Amino acid sequence: MTTTRRPLTRDDLTPLARAATGPHRTLAAVARLRGGSKKGVYRLTFDDDSTAVAYVWSADEDYWDAGPLDPRDPFSHGTGFGLFTAAHDRLAAAGVRTPRLLYADATHTHLPADTAVVEDLRGGSLEEALERDPALGRACLQRLAAQLTELHAHEAPAFGKVALVDSGGESSASSCEQRVTEGALRDIAEVAARDARITAVQEELADTVRELASAVRPRSRYSLIHGELGPDHVLLDTDGTPALIDIEGLMYFDAEWEHVFLRIRFRRHYDTLRAPGLDEDRLRLYRLAMHLSLVAGPLRLLDGDFPNPEPMRDIAEHNLRRALELTGGRGGTR
Repeated sequence: MTTTRRPLTRDDLTPLARAATGPHRTLAAVARLRGGSKKGVYRLTFDDDSTAVAYVWSADEDYWDAGPLDPRDPFSHGTGFGLFTAAHDRLAAAGVRTPRLLYADATHTHLPADTAVVEDLRGGSLEEALERDPALGRACLQRLAAQLTELHAHEAPAFGKVALVDSGGESSASSCEQRVTEGALRDIAEVAARDARITAVQEELADTVRELASAVRPRSRYSLIHGELGPDHVLLDTDGTPALIDIEGLMYFDAEWEHVFLRIRFRRHYDTLRAPGLDEDRLRLYRLAMHLSLVAGPLRLLDGDFPNPEPMRDIAEHNLRRALELTGGRGGTR
């Protein structure tokens, strides 16, 4: 695990900026944007006041200390140049907005890391719009709902990360529900070792997960989903068009997994994003599994040197309480 981290400076990023934009603009300022825990995200400001955003994938920028990646695991650590470029190309082909890729370099020519430069969307996030201007936020939310309908309409006969499936690979799991179930059981064991409240109901929670999984019927087609889509992962361009960011986890999976996360993150705004025809049995299993994941993941991150720990503690505590409420597994899909 990296314990000493130094944000990149203007001098560090100047060669990358020059390669991305040419010699006629000078990099004037650099700011590391908040929120990135798996890659470095830097706003580049040039001498003509134009801007771009640099992505940097390196161990120094990744706070998760996830170890070797398993590309056949749909929920493997969602970061890396290859995952990003595959997801960007897939979204572009699907007609779903994401910041336009301006430059990409996996040769470590300009930095000792994989890098990309994308357009900078300055309309703020959808989360900010919903708080600042509810009318604008609702309009953008409706446009996002249309984009998600388009996204989820793209299907594949296999599931897993886009980079894997689109290249003909196969997941190491036998089904989406099997992978979710196994992950939930591991999360229960991991959290039980940290929190006495889960320890007290560990077996009951595990039995609930297995019971919910047993009700899920097989499926052979899988939707294209973002996987971690909250209102902070949606930026707005100057026309108010939503653009998806943090796209490395893009995968073919059950749309129910997406909708469980959407409901948790969008809360009272979720009704605009609600979709017909979702499988209620999958929703029940995935809802409990998602809450468990959102306890185990933040607690794991807090073992390291993540610089803003309080929000992660809040996420873990909120989702732990929600998981406890679902002990017994009969809470429905509220």
